[in-house]
Amino acid sequence: MKRESGDKSYPIWVLINPKHPISHDNWTPVLDAIQDKVYREMHTRIETNNIYFRNAVSESRLVPNTLNWWGPEVAKEIELFRKLALEYKPRIIFSLGAFAYEFLRRVYEIKPEKGPKAWSNSILGEEFERSLESFDINKTNIIPLLHRVGASANFIDTHNYFYRKDGENYYRYVGTRLAEKIIENKGRLNIWINKSVSLNATCNAP
Repeated sequence: MKRESGDKSYPIWVLINPKHPISHDNWTPVLDAIQDKVYREMHTRIETNNIYFRNAVSESRLVPNTLNWWGPEVAKEIELFRKLALEYKPRIIFSLGAFAYEFLRRVYEIKPEKGPKAWSNSILGEEFERSLESFDINKTNIIPLLHRVGASANFIDTHNYFYRKDGENYYRYVGTRLAEKIIENKGRLNIWINKSVSLNATCNAP
């Protein structure tokens, strides 16, 4: 994908590791699950064309590894993103994968800084739950997601920590949890296709 797409002024951003373009594909099933829950309860949908997507760094070679962990070029990218975020003040930034999440933590100066092996699927799952528990529509909320789900070696790890109900699909669990939080704040998010319906709708369980 291009370095960026979408509208910076839109309340929802998605940050991607350029080494994993499949991340964009893994975002779609999460979004589908969000839209399903939103439509069932509000009879409208989120306008997705304006969601702002951005590669965390301009080139995949800049993505840190254990040998060049967070060098000066990445520091410049962090500063650039920090300026954008302070200017546009997104309400929700989804990070896809460990690198994107640690990148955002450094953008927002969340301590302590973590190393390349700190963010296992299980720990990202804990961070996901924590981000929803502390969700505040008056500030930027950083929400970590996985960049790879499915027939990977880490799927069992994902299954155990991103949800506790046996047999529940990762995408549906994550999407439903996110939709619930978005619906709670529906009047504070200018993201709806049918604004008159969404803001006045009574949310009922399907």
